[in-house]
Amino acid sequence: MEKQDIRVLVMRVGGTNCDAETQRALQELGVYTETRHLSEVIKRRNLMDYHALVFPGGFSYGDYVRSGTIFARMLSAKLGKELRAFINSNRPILGICNGFQILVEEGLLPGFEGVSAYPEASLAHNIPQGFKCEWVHLKNENQGKCIFTSEIPEGKVLRMPIAHGEGRFLLPKEKEAQLLEKLVDEDMVVLRYCSKNGKAANGEYPANPNGSFHDIAGICNREGTIFGLMPHPERAFYWWQQPDWTNQQAMPQYGDGKLIFESLIDHLTKKL
Repeated sequence: MEKQDIRVLVMRVGGTNCDAETQRALQELGVYTETRHLSEVIKRRNLMDYHALVFPGGFSYGDYVRSGTIFARMLSAKLGKELRAFINSNRPILGICNGFQILVEEGLLPGFEGVSAYPEASLAHNIPQGFKCEWVHLKNENQGKCIFTSEIPEGKVLRMPIAHGEGRFLLPKEKEAQLLEKLVDEDMVVLRYCSKNGKAANGEYPANPNGSFHDIAGICNREGTIFGLMPHPERAFYWWQQPDWTNQQAMPQYGDGKLIFESLIDHLTKKL
């Protein structure tokens, strides 16, 4: 399939605030992209018209109860059948920041045994506490399963911004070691926080900005088609979004965030 024939849906609700940047990043790469409110998709029942689905960042429904929870419950109640059909057809789903929280609350990630009826992990309040809005370094730990990092060499260090108050990835304490082993063995760990030179953060601030277990910043499902990450690739797409662009005499036209979207498009052009 040609890039211009690919259709991507960016789904938003009240409180979503990164949909425009996400749509623009995909359109910059030549992909037809629409941003639609959840209620419109529910009314049209046309989710299967799209080849990929993106849940962008923000504070859906004000992040009341717990970040991403209300959006996830609305999906289950109003669009559950269509969403399962979308997943069963192996169509890619990307969750960025609040989108990652939604995927976890909906039971789509980690997805140890497929879609779960309950959350298998959590994205808890940051430690140190407080909203963190800063640039971080990430290492691609994936060995090739995740379609969203297929254009990124294993071990490559990336730079992207975060903006969240609840980004601390956690697994159930009583099964922590067992589930981490599954994540690693199944190649479901994708991005981990690290230092500028790629050294493991080992849970230490500021390299690990939120206290995430095993420095995890992003994971995928067993098939590699559903990916959630706390950093914002759409905010690290253009050169002028870089925090130090005024201090550089020459910079690449695009930032590291472009690689995430390019990997998705490359997968779709080869598959479809």
